[in-house]
Amino acid sequence: MPARITGLTTRLITVPLLRSWGAEAPENHVIVTELTTDDGGKGHGFSWTPTIGPQAVKALLDHDIAPYILGLEANPEMVWDQLWKRLHEAGGGGLTTIAMAGVDLALWDLNARQAGTSVTGLLGQRQESVEVYGSGVNLHYSLEQLVEQAQRWVAAGHNAVKIKVGKPELREDAERVAAVRQVIGPDRLLMIDANQRWDLAHTFRALDVLGEYGLEWLEEPIRADDLWAYRRLRKHSPVPIALGENVHTIYRFRDFIEAEAVDIIQPNIVRVGGITPFRRIVELARANSIRVAPHLLPELSGQLALTLAEAVSVEDVEDASFAQLGILAGPSPVRIGNSRLSSAGLPGIGFEFTGEPSHPQVSAIENKGNRIEYSNS
Repeated sequence: MPARITGLTTRLITVPLLRSWGAEAPENHVIVTELTTDDGGKGHGFSWTPTIGPQAVKALLDHDIAPYILGLEANPEMVWDQLWKRLHEAGGGGLTTIAMAGVDLALWDLNARQAGTSVTGLLGQRQESVEVYGSGVNLHYSLEQLVEQAQRWVAAGHNAVKIKVGKPELREDAERVAAVRQVIGPDRLLMIDANQRWDLAHTFRALDVLGEYGLEWLEEPIRADDLWAYRRLRKHSPVPIALGENVHTIYRFRDFIEAEAVDIIQPNIVRVGGITPFRRIVELARANSIRVAPHLLPELSGQLALTLAEAVSVEDVEDASFAQLGILAGPSPVRIGNSRLSSAGLPGIGFEFTGEPSHPQVSAIENKGNRIEYSNS
C-alpha cells in the first residue's frame, strides 16, 4: 500500500540579512514544514518570501492545506495537482503557490530519503557541477560599495555577475554599469536587473545607453504582468530579455514564450510552487529552445540544476544563502567554489533548519550576530 499523509506542521523563521537588500527588504522569511506519513516517514520542506506575506503563507498551510492533504497518497505530482485545483479559488499563483511549495518540497524530501538518496540522485543527476554567477541586491549601494562588491566577485572567480539598475537618473545607471564593467574586464558576462522599475519608453532609452557595455541580458525592466510591452521590447531589443521571478504558473510562462516576449526564463522554485511545477516549466522552455536561469535560492535551485539536460547558471546573491544567514542546523546541501556548484549528497533536499526555542511563544536567539525570530504553529 502506498504511504499516505497523516500530518503537516509549520513554523516561521525570520532572519535579518547580512547585507540588507534595502529599506523594503531588510530580512527574509522561511516557513519550515514537516510532513508525516502513516508508515512513519517524515519529509522536511519550506516556503520562502523576502518581503510580503509570510504570515499569510503560514495561515494557508495551517488552515487550508494541512487539513486537505490528510489521507492523500504521498506522491508529490498527484498532491500538487489536487492541491492547486483546490486552492485556485484563492488565486492561481503568488501566495498560493508559495505555500504549496512547502508541501511539495517536503514530499520530494520524503521520497528521496525513503529511497536512500538526495533529491538530485532521485531525479537523476546529469551535470557534475553547474556555473554560479555573482549577484547582489545593490541598487542602494554607493558607487564605491558597488565597485568593491564587483571586486569581490572577481576575486571569488565568478565568470558572470549581475547588478541592479533603476536609479532616478539614467546617467547614474550608466556610471555604475561602466564602473562594474571596468572592474570585471571585457571577458566576464555582465547582466543587469531593473526589477520592474521602468516603462517601455525608458527601457528603450536605457538600452541605447547601457547596451554598449556588452550586456548578457536585461532582466525584468517592466512590470512582470505586461505581456504586451515585453512582446514589443523583445522584438526591438539588441539585448536578450530575461524574466520569470514574478511569473508563478506554467500557463503564464507559456504565454510569454508563445508571444516571443522572452529569451531567458527565471523560475523561482518556491514561487512557482516547488519542484513539481519547476520541472514542468523547464521542459516547456526546453521544448521551445528558451534558456533557463533559476532565480535565487542556490542551495535548492542548484540541486535541481544538476538534474537538467541542458547546463544552466545558478544565481548566488552575496551573503544571502541559508547557511550564511545561520538558519541551518547542519551543513549546506551544496558546495560552491571557483564559480561552480556541486551537490553535497545529503539525504532528501538536504535542509535541516535550526531548532525551535524552548519558549512556546515568539522568542529569539543570537546566531552569528543576527537576531533570528521563531514563531510556532
